[in-house]
This record gives sequence, structure tokens and C-alpha cells, in this order.
Amino acid sequence: MGDIKKDIKVAVLMGGISNEREISLQSGSMIASALNEAGTEVVSFDIAPDRLGILDDESIDVFFLALHGEFGEDGKLQKILEDRGLCFAGSGSAASKIAIDKAACKEAVQRTGVTLPLHITVKLTDDAESLSKEIMHLGERVVIKPVTHGSSFGVRIVNNTAEAAKTAFETYEKFGSCMIEQFVEGREITVGVLNGKTLPIIEIRSKRGFYDFDAKYTDQDTEYLFDTIEDKDAVDKINTLALECFNAVGCRHWGRVDLILSEEGTAYFLEINTLPGFTSHSLVPMAANKAGLSNGQLCLEIAKSALEDKI
Repeated sequence: MGDIKKDIKVAVLMGGISNEREISLQSGSMIASALNEAGTEVVSFDIAPDRLGILDDESIDVFFLALHGEFGEDGKLQKILEDRGLCFAGSGSAASKIAIDKAACKEAVQRTGVTLPLHITVKLTDDAESLSKEIMHLGERVVIKPVTHGSSFGVRIVNNTAEAAKTAFETYEKFGSCMIEQFVEGREITVGVLNGKTLPIIEIRSKRGFYDFDAKYTDQDTEYLFDTIEDKDAVDKINTLALECFNAVGCRHWGRVDLILSEEGTAYFLEINTLPGFTSHSLVPMAANKAGLSNGQLCLEIAKSALEDKI
């Protein structure tokens, strides 16, 4: 393939239209800077459904998606790229559509034998009484989250059934979808995936009770720890499980698998992020750095994967 740093031109697509737009702009800026510093020709483009001009630029070899949420992780932009026969980094439209839907993603990974928190999805036909009865089976403490939003937007932890039903309906009304999930007491861990291999496991310790939006992007005291799982067999099992889930959904190139490691040592699958953040607080770059890869090397590896798939 020659020297990838000199032979290719990468367009970093960022911005978009979701409520995660500002995070996307940060991610895209860091990715573009990393590729630039690595010697790759880079153009940055703020893309939207009515702003697709960059896709007509025949000098672009690889489109590097740095979008989050709607028209970024939901498969819509990926489908446009696929229909045009364009080379892009990240999961394809089918896998993206599954992964962004937390309920569909859980269903897809079940075949791996992964342990899932008990969960239900709110339906338009639900009433407070019937929903409260369902919630009782999940335990006193539950997590309420929009089904198709990232960055922990709208996520709430609730400690009683009556409040949970009320919060679930509010979440459904605001976001158009809602999942209620058993709260699993344990350690929040995440596994980055790069080209079919796992990156070092990160344990996240937030001062906020859980890893919410502020803990992810603004808090300076959120801890990101490596090598906190001392049992090598447990580490191997978690890595294998993360890869199996990633592959079961049909993801490719790079991504992140989030889990909770319970006090009993069971890894509970939470979700897959097909276009992880790339900010100063983001996890995949941290894990790649721990593995000896600079941000530039990480982005080049991702771009290279897209090119190799095209061949």
C-alpha cells in the first residue's frame, strides 16, 4: 500500500445535527490534528443531511467519521456513503443501526452468552400501573435511559418504583424512546477495540455516582485506571467477551464495549459505541496510548483498516 501517511487524503466528517454536536466538533478537531501531525493530508468538514458537498470530492481516499448520535452513529450517513461506493472508517450502516439502539444491541449480543442486566423498553401503550409492575421485577434501583442517545444524555438512576415509572414516561416523551434497566452494583469498565483486537481495559471511577455527561466531558476528578483487574483469566475473559459482542453486532475497524463488573466478578454488557469520542477525556485514545500508540498512529490504523477493506 506504500506509505499511508503520504499516499492518502482523509476527510474528517464532524458536527452533524444531534445534541452531541459540540462533542463531535471536539472529536473531529482532535482526529484531524492527530492525522495532520502524523503527516497525512487532511480536510475537515462540518457535515449535515443538507450539506454533503465533500462527498463529491474525488480526491478523498478515506472518510473518517467523527460524529455522535443522530446522523452519525445511527447508520444514516453510513448508508449514504455505502450507496455512493465511498471508503469510510468505522462500522457500516447495518451494525451502526443496531448498536445505537440499546435494546436491539442487547438482543444481538445475546447469542454470545454474555450476561445482560434485566431490562424493559417503554411502549406507547404502557400505563403507569402496568409499567410499575414490570419495573418491580428489576429491583428497587433502576437506570432509565433513552434507547438511541449517547454521551449519557437523559440517563437517570432512580431508587423507587413509583418515581421510576414517572421518570420513564418523561424520558419517553422527551427522547421518543426509553429503556429501564436493572442497576448492577459494580465497577464500570470499558474495552476499546481496534482492528479485531482489544486495547487495555479501563476502569472508570466517577465522583458522581455514575459516569454521566459531566463526568465524561467536564469533571477533572473522574479517574481512568488501568490494570485494576489482577486476575489474568478474568481479563482474558472480559476481552474475549467484548470482541464477541463487537463481532456479533457486525462492527468493524474500531469501537468501544462498555460493561459493569459486578461484585461477584460477572461482566454485564451495557452497550457498544461504534464512533467513540476523541476528546481529551475520551477512552479509546487513552487505551491506545497505554498500548503504545500515539493519537496519530491510532487514527492512521483506523484509516488503514478502511482502505484494506476496500481492496
